[in-house]
Amino acid sequence: MDRLDSLLDIIDQGETRYGDRFAFGMRGDDGSTEQWTYRELNRRSRIIAWRLRALGLAPGDRLLVWTPSSPAVPALYFAAMRACVTTVPLDLRMSSGAIERIVARADARHLVLGTGRDIPDPADACLENFPSSVVERLAADPDSTFPADWEAQVRAWPRPGRDDLAEIVFTSGTTGEPKGVMLTHGNLIGTLEAAHNLLPEQEHRAVSLLPLSHLLEQVATVFYAMSVGAHVLYVRSRNPRVIFGAIRDHRTTSLVLVPQIIDLFWSAIETEVARQGKLVAFNRLRRVARRLPYPVRRRIFAQVHRQLGGSLNLIVSAAAFLPPSLQQAWEDVGVVVMQGYGATECGVTSATNQRDHGLGTVGRTIPPVQVKLADDGEILVAGPTLFSGYWREPETSAGAITPEGWYRSGDIGRHDESGHLILMGRKKDIIVLPNGLNVYPEDVENALRTAGIRDAVVVETRPGRIEAVVLAPGAPLLPQPGEPADATRPPEIDDPVRVRAQIDAAVRAANRTLAVHQRVASWRLWPDADFPRTHTFKVQRDRVRAWAAIDEPLPVREEAPATTGGHGQRR
Repeated sequence: MDRLDSLLDIIDQGETRYGDRFAFGMRGDDGSTEQWTYRELNRRSRIIAWRLRALGLAPGDRLLVWTPSSPAVPALYFAAMRACVTTVPLDLRMSSGAIERIVARADARHLVLGTGRDIPDPADACLENFPSSVVERLAADPDSTFPADWEAQVRAWPRPGRDDLAEIVFTSGTTGEPKGVMLTHGNLIGTLEAAHNLLPEQEHRAVSLLPLSHLLEQVATVFYAMSVGAHVLYVRSRNPRVIFGAIRDHRTTSLVLVPQIIDLFWSAIETEVARQGKLVAFNRLRRVARRLPYPVRRRIFAQVHRQLGGSLNLIVSAAAFLPPSLQQAWEDVGVVVMQGYGATECGVTSATNQRDHGLGTVGRTIPPVQVKLADDGEILVAGPTLFSGYWREPETSAGAITPEGWYRSGDIGRHDESGHLILMGRKKDIIVLPNGLNVYPEDVENALRTAGIRDAVVVETRPGRIEAVVLAPGAPLLPQPGEPADATRPPEIDDPVRVRAQIDAAVRAANRTLAVHQRVASWRLWPDADFPRTHTFKVQRDRVRAWAAIDEPLPVREEAPATTGGHGQRR
């Protein structure tokens, strides 16, 4: 990768290198596709930049971006950089209350919205009178208000440098005041350099499913993708059939996803195999295939790959814990799954790679990032990717960084004998038993997943008592556009006795693999189809713990029930 003085160099170099190659496209529900080349993307960024200045935005002003993904959105990000305006992304899944708090704290001048049926309603967040524009209109061809030399003027504007602020990414503010993570061009360039040290050199065709308000999606499918000439397709629908169709038709090679969506895709494959009555043979073949080279695995499962376009070879997972059994499932059919670890405050810090992607680890530290462990196991991070502080919160910023300049991640980890980082959970979530022993909820949850439970949250309901809150069998549905992060649908259980027997058996199996102090004493069935989650799909553990404090658990039976009485669900 060439030297970058700012992120603007990515789009300029992209036009020079790739010109009329497609950069970004969008697939509609009717199958229609809009495509923008690298040259067109750069032209549109200059058009938007001119209009931002015409709206009265000055260098240093904050610009709220609250829109679904489309080719115009990356153009908007680069346009803001041209105008030296700081973007403040807002996620479509954030609650209206969180949006209101972020708007108040950002002290922004303007709001950019999108189009389509999945756009948010500004009135829901009391923004109906806030100065706003629509991104597609900002990107429209120049009109009579543009002077003849407008483009030359834009090209002559002073460009930002590495130390200039590029964006402020706010936390969700679900349980308190949101914090604005300030990221400079240099911070994001450092993360991009780490991505180049990590991702394999190949032709990348990606379908983008995560929101562009998510830093992972920006770095992977905008900044990195453009630096290697990738072709990215946006899919606005959350209909699994439309998504799979887009992945197939795009001949997708790479996907960047969170574990929840990786799980949903795998569940769809298993459901189709089960519908054909071939699940037992499929799983038997998986056990054989995992001993074979990846090209051979792909040939063995050629029918699966045909449904995915025939080219998918890489999935990158981040933002949450990836169950090893889920990674193994995809790798059995010949798709390498790389897992990364990081945070908005420090970018991607460690990851597995195409040659070294063992189960249960998040790999080694990626240069130029530095990682070390504190005496209590907390992961500390330093390097050029480290954020410049929280927006207008100097005391909070100082508390997040050690006197030596290391970011306190709040995560606990350890290194294995080969130097791979293994995550053990959030520092605040560790359960300290009365006898002084520690229980890491993620360890127990992973054992439950391996034993066959789709998802679980482990809690301590009273001193020394470990319980599990589990989801009913069956994959959760993808949230619909505009749906809040915790919107769920009650699960339909046709045979509660069978469900209880299944969960009992899985918990017993998990307990046999756990140390005595880690074992689950009882379990509860979560009353909805999915746990409440943040806009980045992480489980809101505090809400699950609060619910568990008042609901009654079901004890783990030592043996399978001999009668058909009772039920496994408490409503």
